[in-house]
Amino acid sequence: MAHAAQVGLQDATSPIMEELITFHDHALMIIFLICFLVLYALFLTLTTKLTNTNISDAQEMETVWTILPAIILVLIALPSLHILYMTDEVNDPSLTIKSIGHQWYWTYEYTDYGGLIFNSYMLPPLFLEPGDLRLLDVDNRVVLPIEAPIRMMITSQDVLHSWAVPTLGLKTDAIPGRLNQTTFTATRPGVYYGQCSEICGANHSFMPIVLELIPLKIFEMGPVFTL
Repeated sequence: MAHAAQVGLQDATSPIMEELITFHDHALMIIFLICFLVLYALFLTLTTKLTNTNISDAQEMETVWTILPAIILVLIALPSLHILYMTDEVNDPSLTIKSIGHQWYWTYEYTDYGGLIFNSYMLPPLFLEPGDLRLLDVDNRVVLPIEAPIRMMITSQDVLHSWAVPTLGLKTDAIPGRLNQTTFTATRPGVYYGQCSEICGANHSFMPIVLELIPLKIFEMGPVFTL
């Protein structure tokens, strides 16, 4: 999860998030190079008193500074499209979870396990145990296996919500009357936090998401049903 004064992104827990971090670094380096070249050109323009008449009508230079931005845009667009298609792929998921947004809590349904349904509310400050995180912990966590493709079916019962877990690279809108889906494969166990990322009313800040990711062998033993 994020910590105070953090500058970069959260550590990746899924292959999609690893790709997003790589693309972020890739695009950031291109932005740095562009900023450096522009600042360098401005510095030369402001400090030099020499005027070269040959550059006032230079077709070669105009061609270069027209083609070069197009090449840079292609270098940014190709990995971006690759990640976009990766996020839309759903290949034979091992488990399907349905998440329903309400004002202001989440309902989860394990559709592959006899329709197990439970609500997940934020823990009030008076109910927090030592080590719990204020405004982030919930009474019922979503327990899922690692190293298994998980499909999330996301919708809403009232207003617009958004189901987001940054460390997994997930952010999907929950829209009334529409069923959106996303998929992920967690690579390491742990407890991961998210929040609703769409302004949905007065208590928008108080509907967190908590995923507890455990090894598949432990998950198959049935602790997920201990709520």
